[in-house]
Amino acid sequence: MAGAAPARRRRARWSLLATAVAALAAGCGSSHSGRGPTLSGVPLVGATRIVAHVRRCDSGANPYCAVQLVVGGDGYASSGALAIAESRHLSKLGWGSSQGDFGQEGAADSPGHGLRLTYAPANLDLEGIDLGWITRAPLIAHVLSSEMFDRAAAMSLMLETGSS
Repeated sequence: MAGAAPARRRRARWSLLATAVAALAAGCGSSHSGRGPTLSGVPLVGATRIVAHVRRCDSGANPYCAVQLVVGGDGYASSGALAIAESRHLSKLGWGSSQGDFGQEGAADSPGHGLRLTYAPANLDLEGIDLGWITRAPLIAHVLSSEMFDRAAAMSLMLETGSS
């Protein structure tokens, strides 16, 4: 397919950009370096790859850190199918299902409720961003859009510290 090679090159460029941004942001919130979730804490269903990730911290009245990421799924028919597979994977790992930040987003709490993962297909999180229902890092929103317009199966995830 003639369009496949340019799409792969675009994804490779975004992957390099995401890595560079993550390296620059690593110092952000360094006073909280031992607190909050890490990328390795995200339980991903098989046949996926991390396309971009950002660690965002808020040092306000209720300080927290979260890991936001875009995941692509090789072999999934659609972004919706990828999100459904992630939901089933989380359930098998003992994560409890809960409501996302808005109606079309899914969420799960880790066993012991130490972590909370929200997730949605790319198109639904982009809609939530556009309508102001949720906020994501600009890099995450841009990569979600690129993946969607490349017709790739992709979803947005955000891992945060849970309620305990």
